[in-house]
Amino acid sequence: MRNPIKFLTTGLIFLMLASCGTVQTASEQKESTQPEQTQEVKADPEKEVIKSLSSLYKKEELKGWQHKAPLKDKIPGMSVDKAYARLLADMPQGETVIVAVLDSGMDIDHEDLKDVIWTNEDEIPGNGIDDDKNGYVDDVHGWNFLGSRDGKNAYEEQLEMARLIKKYRGQWQDKTEEDIPEEYLELFRDYKRAEKELAEKLKEIKQIANKTEFLENMAKNYDNTLKKYLNTDELTEEKVKAIETDDKAVLEAKEKFLNGLSMYNEDFKNWIKRRKNYTESQLKYNLNIDFDGRAIVGDNPDDWNDRDYGNPNVRPVKEEEAHATHVAGIIAAVRNNGIGMNGIADNVKIMPIRAVPDGDEYDKDIALGIRYAVDNGAKIINCSFGKYYSPHKEWVWDAIKYAADHDVLIVNAAGNDAKDMDRFGEFISYPNDGIKPGEEIADNFITIGAYGPHFAADLPAPFSNYGKTTVDVFSPGVRIYSTIPFNKYAFFNGTSMAAPDAAGVAALIRSRFPELSASEVKEILMKSGITPAILVFVPSEDKEIPDVKPFKELSKSGKIVNAFNALVMAKKMAEKKKENN
Repeated sequence: MRNPIKFLTTGLIFLMLASCGTVQTASEQKESTQPEQTQEVKADPEKEVIKSLSSLYKKEELKGWQHKAPLKDKIPGMSVDKAYARLLADMPQGETVIVAVLDSGMDIDHEDLKDVIWTNEDEIPGNGIDDDKNGYVDDVHGWNFLGSRDGKNAYEEQLEMARLIKKYRGQWQDKTEEDIPEEYLELFRDYKRAEKELAEKLKEIKQIANKTEFLENMAKNYDNTLKKYLNTDELTEEKVKAIETDDKAVLEAKEKFLNGLSMYNEDFKNWIKRRKNYTESQLKYNLNIDFDGRAIVGDNPDDWNDRDYGNPNVRPVKEEEAHATHVAGIIAAVRNNGIGMNGIADNVKIMPIRAVPDGDEYDKDIALGIRYAVDNGAKIINCSFGKYYSPHKEWVWDAIKYAADHDVLIVNAAGNDAKDMDRFGEFISYPNDGIKPGEEIADNFITIGAYGPHFAADLPAPFSNYGKTTVDVFSPGVRIYSTIPFNKYAFFNGTSMAAPDAAGVAALIRSRFPELSASEVKEILMKSGITPAILVFVPSEDKEIPDVKPFKELSKSGKIVNAFNALVMAKKMAEKKKENN
């Protein structure tokens, strides 16, 4: 992920939190259980934002920032702590809600997750029998669609564009649209777009690899120059500052070291290692049209009826397979147990479904994963993944409608490419809930953009996709602290983190107000949020200085999710529903 924009523009920072209702006094707000209200910032807003920026990027202060309250804490959290203190403490415990995490492998033994992992009580562990007759043998804690029935597990995988090129290059490489029958024209256009994008991506990755090697060698040379001059194996700022010499190479190394550009320390080495792993994985697997990661699984991913694959091992196959574990912690890490961090929802069981590899997911796995979650009792499915090609999107759409028919809410990450998803035909992200923007196939699918931890011009995450008709609402997705394998914790960025933040709030609603439908919960998440009345930088990969728009123009609702307001609205909606019945 790219770093958040670190500059402010005078005149853009005027801040007001807009929501329904009237302005309250400070004393009234203290004991109130009414929704967050319009509140104008009286202090010099630019100074306040600069002050907040100087502190909010300190790691310790960012742990759990999404749980804080905008008005009280001056940070755009979701008022989760406020909801527990003022609302949930006086409510019945409610029903346990199963939240399926359709994702990578999950560390179900993690110290902060093991007590909230879903268990299939109708399945006898390890007996090799499909006790509950659901088609999945020994699925005690979910299912792994990236495995074979004999226990092998896939991890590395191609991007969908590479699979598309591999499949059709032989017959379409030299063809034009005039050569293609009408029924294959859309697929042919996808193929041609994939060819162009693959070439561009390969060029980009090779440039990153070359730059990484250059930076590593440069830092090593500066480091060795200073160590040799000082005759030491350990460099310190004090030692380097004391250097006095006419040697230009040493002076250059000294300058770079003191500016933090040549510190060949463990942090730098780890950064280099991550970049190398990324470029190697891209070139060897993701963008390699000759790689076949699916051979391990053994099915035909283009045959919907070929379903005899997978196994019950939902755990990660590598330590770096951390995505699902992080997502699960955001939703439901055990609250107030004195370790790690708090999840948003307190009455949840997490159902792990391993279907997202280190590459693009297969449509068949996603469609079957959604159906598995629905059939086994999930009321919410978190989908923190996405791609821009979907050869079997109809399978996924049918699964989404199947979930809608069974009153299951699907919470979908908008994507991390700083794209306007309303520009249909250019950027179509999958999964989605309609063929075109504004044409929804179901009312149970909500798409979430990501924002960061301070009210400023860079409130929207600079990587987040957005769209006035295609993205429904925003939630926290920058510097989110959560669980990773194995009994560890880390900060991640992404709409992948924003989606489970929203899913956690949805779980609170479905637990306390089970009479509310999936579509009603979606409506609550969108309508109950807070509208930051602020001009912001529009996320962009192409522009050095981004465009500026009101934040409300980046999504359908124009709001950021607020747990406190959502529960207030849910309570009123549930009471009204009972009255009408």
